[in-house]
Amino acid sequence: MSPRFFFVQGLTLIRAPLIFVFLAVSVFCGHPPSPGWFVVAFLAMLLSALTDLFDGYLARKWQVTSRLGSYADPMLDKIFYLTTFPTLVYLASRAGQDGHARTLLVMAILFLFRDQWVSFLRSLGALHQIDAKANWSGKARTVISFPTICVVYYYLQAPAHWFLQLPFSLVYALEAASIGINLVSIWVYTRRFWPALRQEMKPPPGGEGDRL
Repeated sequence: MSPRFFFVQGLTLIRAPLIFVFLAVSVFCGHPPSPGWFVVAFLAMLLSALTDLFDGYLARKWQVTSRLGSYADPMLDKIFYLTTFPTLVYLASRAGQDGHARTLLVMAILFLFRDQWVSFLRSLGALHQIDAKANWSGKARTVISFPTICVVYYYLQAPAHWFLQLPFSLVYALEAASIGINLVSIWVYTRRFWPALRQEMKPPPGGEGDRL
């Protein structure tokens, strides 16, 4: 196998260790962290997000796609969200931003619900030969959510004496956009798989008597 194949596979799989570095620093290295620890956590999270944007692109460009990559990529996306959102809720609460923490909690639940709902719909769609490939709403969700998570973390944890301080209006706008694109994505996938869902909600022929 070519070095390019192993590079792309490594780019995909390194996402999990990077996001766990972010988690460990965020939880165990001070509140707020020192500038050095903040940079470590921020870069780990940023690199983890960037690998998701480039591994698939490079795999297609170099023609080194694999079944491992196709299964690992969505799983690692879930690990990213499962790690970052609860961590951001925790950090907002530690900073005394209770209202912001509640907003982030809503985002976390919405993200996780959307992923599980789409997986459920795809499973039903497979029974009815409905194409389960990703659509524009999923790609838009990724493009919006990753920068949002990075900006929120920077807003919560960046050293107070740094020159670049992000306004809450920017954070709020990105969080609202993330919530919006998740709702849109839920609607888009539900609409696509609605025929399968409607078919499965019909009672079986003959009713309950046939099951006895």
